Parts: sequence; C-alpha cells; structure tokens
Amino acid sequence: MSAAVTMYSTTWCGYCNRLKSQLDREGIAYTEINIEQDPESANFVESVNDGNQTVPTVLVTPQSGGERVVMTNPSLIQVKKALAA
Repeated sequence: MSAAVTMYSTTWCGYCNRLKSQLDREGIAYTEINIEQDPESANFVESVNDGNQTVPTVLVTPQSGGERVVMTNPSLIQVKKALAA
C-alpha cells in the first residue's frame, strides 16, 4: 500500500469500532491512536475539526510525496478512495 492510515479514536466510539472492523475485513492496515490517552493527538483532532474532538478522524499520509488527507467519520469507500489517490 502506498499510504499510511492513522485512525484517531476513543474506546467508546461506535463509529470508530465500525470503521475498524470494516478496515480489518478489507485487509487495510492502520495505526490507531486513542485521543483520550494522547493529548497531542487530541490537539491534532481538534485542529482539523473546528476545535471538536470528533472521532473517528482518519489521516491518510502518502509514502511518496503527495498531500495528506484528513477525514472526519469517513466511510470505508472514502478511505479506499484516499488510498487510491
């Protein structure tokens, strides 16, 4: 895969759990960061969500240049499109 996927989440977030199971089912690797345990990550999530700690926030970072993509509560299709770009 030509991009890294980072999911910012919480343990109690149903949308996060759903997206994680979909990514797992599709074989898409990701790094999960719990924003309740990592204040720096919580600050990042707030910075891209108008000051809100909205999860899941997904960051797709291309390995070879290109722009990173940040999505709030994306669908599996949106994540796959970002990976394909």
